[in-house]
Amino acid sequence: MNKMLNRVPEVTGSFWIIKVLATTVGETMADYLSVNLNLGLSVTSCVMSAVLLMALLNQFRLKRYVPASYWIVVVLMSITGTVITDRLVDELGVSLTTTIIVFSAILSAVFGLWYAVEKTLAMHSINTAKRELFYWAAILFTFALGTATGDFIAEALKLGYAQSALVFAVLIAIVAAGYYYFRMNAVLAFWVTYILTRPLGASTGDLLSQPTTNGGLGFGTIGTSMLFLCIIVSLVIYLSLKQKKLAPMPIDQQN
Repeated sequence: MNKMLNRVPEVTGSFWIIKVLATTVGETMADYLSVNLNLGLSVTSCVMSAVLLMALLNQFRLKRYVPASYWIVVVLMSITGTVITDRLVDELGVSLTTTIIVFSAILSAVFGLWYAVEKTLAMHSINTAKRELFYWAAILFTFALGTATGDFIAEALKLGYAQSALVFAVLIAIVAAGYYYFRMNAVLAFWVTYILTRPLGASTGDLLSQPTTNGGLGFGTIGTSMLFLCIIVSLVIYLSLKQKKLAPMPIDQQN
């Protein structure tokens, strides 16, 4: 019953796969909309914020976990978080270091307020509108923070996209080892991993989409976005069918 009441998915292998794919799409789609379609960062941020708001309203209306609705919100948050960071850095001239500090402070404040009000940050107890609001606020700023961190490592420190992806993959592996072998707190491990998968996905997206002259593989933003979106859609369809199969039968249909 508790699983049915939860508004977000269980943390499984498929959860992390889709999450990384969604972060990659967030990076490449943000670039495609703002650069390839010439919308610019200001227009893209306004459009994506409006679309995200509509998706969130639908998500809160459902009051339960529905794979399609949930992952649409995650993908849109990934794009929006990327555009927010890019706009601060590229249009407003805020340094990546300052951006990282600011978003770290905001995310810490969200977690602090969330814990002060609810006495938990657990991802498996998002069963009220208030907790879900805190959950989505935290996720939005993990995307913004992760974007800034990924850009800082890859560009400001000039490690390149492949090396940056490797750095974050190693950090995630360290967190996983801490959780599985050294009894690291599950909630802490989840949120640290959630933050780290954002720059991992962003670095992967840049590696695949950026031209070879910029250190990428040259597959382009639209090609990379469409490939990863197709994989996400396939996985979400699978999860939706699985959820439907496991749903309890109504009482009036039981023998």
